[in-house]
Amino acid sequence: MSDHHVYKKVEIVGSSKTSIEDAIENALSECGKSVRNMEWFEVLETRGHIADGKVGHYQVVMKVGFRIVDS
Repeated sequence: MSDHHVYKKVEIVGSSKTSIEDAIENALSECGKSVRNMEWFEVLETRGHIADGKVGHYQVVMKVGFRIVDS
């Protein structure tokens, strides 16, 4: 085990018809299928789509931090 850690961040976009929180959960769930050692996230942008004068879906732009293996 190393006494230091190295991290990388990737930018992802999640969406949901339900809520901002659900958009975050969806993004993290999908990202976790291909990115290991995820440790934190930052929400950079929040936006949505309007359909018939109502929220059609929510969208979040996020950065996800993950630890490089063996660091």
